[in-house]
Amino acid sequence: MAKYTTGEIAKLCGVSVRTVQYYDTRQILVPSELSEGGRRLYTDDDLKKLRVICFLRDAGISINSIGELLGGANVQNVISVLIEEKEAELREEMASCEEKLRLLEGIRKEADTSQCFSFETIGDVAYVMENKKHMQKLHLLLLAFGIPLAVLEWATVIFWIISGTWWPFAAWVVVDSIFGVWLSRYYYKRVAYICPQCHQIFVPSFKEMLFANHTPTLRKVTCTKCGYNGFCVETYNKGDMSK
Repeated sequence: MAKYTTGEIAKLCGVSVRTVQYYDTRQILVPSELSEGGRRLYTDDDLKKLRVICFLRDAGISINSIGELLGGANVQNVISVLIEEKEAELREEMASCEEKLRLLEGIRKEADTSQCFSFETIGDVAYVMENKKHMQKLHLLLLAFGIPLAVLEWATVIFWIISGTWWPFAAWVVVDSIFGVWLSRYYYKRVAYICPQCHQIFVPSFKEMLFANHTPTLRKVTCTKCGYNGFCVETYNKGDMSK
């Protein structure tokens, strides 16, 4: 069986010698043996125990609680729960880091392609990236309604061609129009636009938004703040019209 000195076991666990000695004085890591010269000697089991102690300390458990935990009967179950919580915490941190990375990549791409990149532009990109998930959910919701409506519309057309009965198509046109207006109003209440000239967030009139030329991310509307008329960046409307 391997034997480790205080310095060796400290190095293997990435802690200081003083830390190992402190755990000894607190009776949570007592050396298994003492050499003839009085040096502390630790075994493989002690090494495993120190690694558990280090993990618990990293998880924010106090020394007193660690002492009680290691002396209890459900050590393995408690540690298992702590590992699950630590894993969930790390996954949240990773997701946050990935979101920040996407934001930085968006700003960098904008800086590479824009000839008039500015602090205001950085704010615009950051705002859009921050609300990207909301916009994606909104688009998915529209697709969830829009695709079935389109399928049913074509079904009534095919039925008209095959059977010669036209009234199901006419009835569906009315229903489809009602749903179309409702979906358009729903979308209108949840989007806003960023003016590339004054960098303010604004909401145009429903009529202008509905009939304006647009792409998946841009729409040609008139800024209500400065009067600019052109393509503006579409973003999610959080109800706050100022950045």
